[in-house]
Amino acid sequence: MPDKAPENPERYDDDARVSDGTASSAGVVEPRQPNDAAPGNAGDSGDAGSRVPAGGAHAVEKPRRNPVLVWVKEIVTVVAIALVLSFLLKTFLFRAFYIPSESMESTLDVNDRIFINLLVPEPFALQHGDVVVFKDSQNWLTPVAKKPAGPMDWVGDALEFVGLAADDNEQHLVKRVIGLPGDRVSCCDAQGRVSINGVPLDETYINPAEVPQPNPFDIVVPEGKVWVMGDNRNHSADSRAHQETNGGFVNIEDIEGKATVIAWPVNRWTILDNHQDVFRDVPESAPAK
Repeated sequence: MPDKAPENPERYDDDARVSDGTASSAGVVEPRQPNDAAPGNAGDSGDAGSRVPAGGAHAVEKPRRNPVLVWVKEIVTVVAIALVLSFLLKTFLFRAFYIPSESMESTLDVNDRIFINLLVPEPFALQHGDVVVFKDSQNWLTPVAKKPAGPMDWVGDALEFVGLAADDNEQHLVKRVIGLPGDRVSCCDAQGRVSINGVPLDETYINPAEVPQPNPFDIVVPEGKVWVMGDNRNHSADSRAHQETNGGFVNIEDIEGKATVIAWPVNRWTILDNHQDVFRDVPESAPAK
């Protein structure tokens, strides 16, 4: 009598297995697939490189990106965004200028770098005491010959265009607004003070190093214009010195903006004050004509 029943043949360790690793239920030897290999038995495969990747037969390894190129791309993106934001700020909000003269000492020193607020005089109105930068449309300044172009001028021009460098155009001036449209501004009372609409001013921003020399005038500011003076009164060719041209007045449309902050040098960082306490008692002016 046979040891084993014919309908239940004995199975051996080397019997064929289906592709999922389980024994064939019918006892039929399944053809071994080329890439099949017994788990844990590398010797059966003959070539470890023939194993199917975990992602499947069609999976492709993702190429690695060059870290240097990634870094360069990020730097270029950051620089581009910074330049765009700087250009927008320079166009709509702030603009940089440098101070070439001593006319505003000690509020502003020679070679100070300042930022001006382009939202003044529009949409925000001028106020007494504002320090403003304006174009020299009245030819107060001696025309400056244009310097010969240098090989690296484009760098400075580009930085100025986007607002990262101060405007070194010497055909701009910076002064303090003393008279607004309709104001009557005069000088001097018994103490040598300037008066607005009959009220003398105690001008705390004037350069304390020198007592201002008397320079008599008595004017009424027309519509669309302002009367400006430098804080360093004895060294400022301001409205007083140019009354033969446009009455000495500055056209409001020529004002680029209000000086807001000293940005350079670092030891002079400060927000500029328009000293509203000096003008607190000045009455409203008559309508300008």
